[in-house]
Amino acid sequence: MSALALRTGAINLGQGFPDEDGPAEVLAEAQRAIAEGVNQYPPGIGYPILREAIAAHQERWYGIRLDPGREVLVTAGATEALAAALLALVDTGDEVVTFEPWYDAYAALVARAGGIHRTVPLRFPDWRPDPDELRRAVTDRTKIILLNAPHNPTGAVFDRATLELVVELAERHDAIIVTDEVYEHLVFDGPHTPLASLPGAFERTLTISSGGKTFNTTGWKIGWITGPAPLITAVLAVKQYLTFVNGAPFQPAIAVGLGLGDEVFAAMRDRMRGKRETLVAGLRAAGFDVARADAGYFAVADAAPLGGHDAVAFCRTLPERAGVVGVPVTAFVHPERRSEVGSLVRFAFCKRDEVLAEAASRLAGLG
Repeated sequence: MSALALRTGAINLGQGFPDEDGPAEVLAEAQRAIAEGVNQYPPGIGYPILREAIAAHQERWYGIRLDPGREVLVTAGATEALAAALLALVDTGDEVVTFEPWYDAYAALVARAGGIHRTVPLRFPDWRPDPDELRRAVTDRTKIILLNAPHNPTGAVFDRATLELVVELAERHDAIIVTDEVYEHLVFDGPHTPLASLPGAFERTLTISSGGKTFNTTGWKIGWITGPAPLITAVLAVKQYLTFVNGAPFQPAIAVGLGLGDEVFAAMRDRMRGKRETLVAGLRAAGFDVARADAGYFAVADAAPLGGHDAVAFCRTLPERAGVVGVPVTAFVHPERRSEVGSLVRFAFCKRDEVLAEAASRLAGLG
């Protein structure tokens, strides 16, 4: 869809990357590091300054205390952390449970690891999982419960009862929990609750995040994974043969970002909330039904009121009709569930205000 946007000149609300820079302090630190020669291989587990900043961040925001030398691993973005964790911990035939729709890397990584992908459906428009369906999905065959929270593509934030049920089921069936929390600082109403902070969770939980979504530095690919030392050691054994290391001058820059004041994080969250409101208002004015997006970069809209019962066909023609690109939610589900989400489209609101206003104006012509 990004290629389609480029070819047609349409506004790209498909792929989730910002079009404006993050905090000046973060960018300046990367420039300083490059100028001062921080351009060679960093340590395999990441520079101490970043590992210490990640540990300090987890304690500051969530009260989770980590040993930065044994329980923190820097990765090439969250996606490498996910890949290394699944390749390290999943054997052929092991089951991995996720919610569905899912972030698009999940199914491919589970398959590459030789696992079996089991899912629990989230349904438009409230995206709340059915506890009984979650209980049925997690069994003694489950090796990993992979939880994207806050959730992409839906923007859902799961309540504490859902998180506690995940912990309960993991304990009952001796499963490992892997959480993907890259939108942790973009929760629009109320604080983020990391699953690892719940009673009984830490010893079986790997937590993944990154600096890309928080600091508008998606191209730097600086992520991390934290958790109990034995699990981190297992992930490192795989990670060192994937990228080995990455992003030397960007690591101290992200460390600076993690140490910024609370007001900086609040301002970034509030700006993104405003962008959500601009896009959602534009989508509704155009005639879409729009689900609530509680966090992240994306809003999901139902194109059926506009005759878009086939979201794939709708998205392929949308650039010509309205000069805007979105992504059909069918890209994030198994084939047998495509009919359930067949008219749903994901739009990104992590763009400049003037771009979102123009997109809303263009979409208004669909009504």
